[in-house]
Amino acid sequence: MIPIDRWRSHGGWQEVWDHDSTATGTPMRFSVFLPDGDGPKPVVWYLSGLTCNWSNVTEKGEFREACARHGFIFVAPDTSPRGEGVADDPDKAYDFGLGAGFYVDATQEPFAKHYQMRSYYERELPSLIAAQFPADMTRQAIMGHSMGGHGALTLALRNPGTYRSVSAFAPIVAPTECPWGQKALGGYLGEDRAAWAEYDACRLIEAGARVPALKVDQGAADGFLEEQLMPERLQAACAAAGQPLELALHEGYDHSYYFISSFMGAQLDWHATYLKS
Repeated sequence: MIPIDRWRSHGGWQEVWDHDSTATGTPMRFSVFLPDGDGPKPVVWYLSGLTCNWSNVTEKGEFREACARHGFIFVAPDTSPRGEGVADDPDKAYDFGLGAGFYVDATQEPFAKHYQMRSYYERELPSLIAAQFPADMTRQAIMGHSMGGHGALTLALRNPGTYRSVSAFAPIVAPTECPWGQKALGGYLGEDRAAWAEYDACRLIEAGARVPALKVDQGAADGFLEEQLMPERLQAACAAAGQPLELALHEGYDHSYYFISSFMGAQLDWHATYLKS
């Protein structure tokens, strides 16, 4: 692990680290907020959206006050492998390739070599955080935005017992049914749609997967709402399966960090209900 930067903030330390990933075969970077105080602390994971990396929420998410107040470690990893030799979308599109790993383990070349993002988030990075920081891995929560909301939902649904609570801002809830998801899943996993289902929150819930607590905040003025996000599909899947869901639609808010930062504190306060005991 290589320390990159460190700032004092809200009675804690905001840090940025590099490490060599065995899952991706590349250097990976993440940010971590460490509140002051002794003892193991709950961990909140934040997964970012298309085009983003660790820095977007770190600089614009306004999470540190709530994390310091609740004593949460807040971890924000990158969204894809990066570096020389890492495959990208041949057309340099924003919704595939670099910055758009979609939280999957790719099986299709040339992406399979480095885009092992599911393995990185489910196994490698949690082990690293547990070994290097005062993290209580029995008290974890996960949250994310857009593509990262998709990642948070599917990681939690596939790993029962790992996260006490899961939340999302404007998540992609049914990637097998929307253009962003169909492009990404087809490109990373191939045309066998049966392989896509384990990366679709609605399909996982329909197949019996559950999480203890689920909260979604969605902007009503989000330009991606109808074509890409489709929260009504998650609402229907949860209702049919008996999965508790708190879904809030916020008038006037869009897809940006102006929206996320407005409700970040409230989501972290909600997670505190499940992480404090």
